[in-house]
This record gives sequence, C-alpha cells and structure tokens, in this order.
Amino acid sequence: MRKLVRALLAGYGAKKIGGGCGCFGIVIVFIILWWLLSQVGI
Repeated sequence: MRKLVRALLAGYGAKKIGGGCGCFGIVIVFIILWWLLSQVGI
C-alpha cells in the first residue's frame, strides 16, 4: 500500500513540476520524487 501511495504522490508531483519539460522531464522528476518520498518513509 505504501508503494501505491508513493507512486501516486510522485506521479502527481512529476506531472505538476515536469509537465512543461516533456516526457523525459516527467520521468526524471518522478524518479527523484520517488526516491525522496522513500527517504521520508512514505
């Protein structure tokens, strides 16, 4: 369940932050957010 919540939060953030950078930017932001959320414990 944690991974699902982490994926949803990272996906939402990536769409908001990296939306103007194209597909590659969204993927990079998603990976960074996924890592940050795992460090926080979500």
